[in-house]
Amino acid sequence: MNIFLILAFLFFIGSILGWVIELIFRRLISNKKWINPGFLVGPYLPLYGFGVCVFYLIAQISLNPILTIIIMGITVTCIEYIAGIIFIKGMGVKLWDYSDQWGNVDGLICPLYTFFWIILAGLYYYFVNPYIIDSLYWLADNLAFSFFIGFFFGIITIDIAYSTQLVVKVRKFAKEKDLIVKYEEFKATIAEYAMKRKEKYSFLFAINNNVKKIEEHLNEYKKEQLARTNKIKRSIHIFIHDKVKKKKNKVNV
Repeated sequence: MNIFLILAFLFFIGSILGWVIELIFRRLISNKKWINPGFLVGPYLPLYGFGVCVFYLIAQISLNPILTIIIMGITVTCIEYIAGIIFIKGMGVKLWDYSDQWGNVDGLICPLYTFFWIILAGLYYYFVNPYIIDSLYWLADNLAFSFFIGFFFGIITIDIAYSTQLVVKVRKFAKEKDLIVKYEEFKATIAEYAMKRKEKYSFLFAINNNVKKIEEHLNEYKKEQLARTNKIKRSIHIFIHDKVKKKKNKVNV
């Protein structure tokens, strides 16, 4: 029972901290906007929760520290890939996209983000794991702690059910419109659309449960995607045209 409660606690901590990391990363680096990361409504990312549990379990094996950290990073990368495939194949949505990164596989994993996982694994191995074992065993024997963890998993279970229902609705209309929805881009489009129309926007409940609203937002999202695609095509056309023009000028000279 102890090991179950320890993993449950690590999953809880990892999910919350992962959400905070991704939220700040999107605001400062990637999207430059406040976007609720992931597909769940609440402030937690299960991928990071599973990641910390994997870190803990692998850290218990007696291996060379560097090898241990590399195995941690590669294992979580594999989990990330499997999770991404499940959402694309099963639900028709893409929760993250590394297509513009070198060496990416299906836009779901890439060397750069594997490196980030290895960095996180190293931080956990050297600065967290040695200092939390005794505290974890104490917490696992505490009844109030067990109640708190049970409450958290109750909330996240309800959230998964609600969020899955939303994703199924998004998938239905996305399939009709022949779209693979990049979930966070979709949320960003909803925020921009709400701003344009001076409507109320909810940070946590960005995707409305109303079927008509979902269809309306997907139409707007499709327009944004087409505009982006056309812009890229124009840029490529201009680039090729300039290259051909320069080549002709060199030949004439």
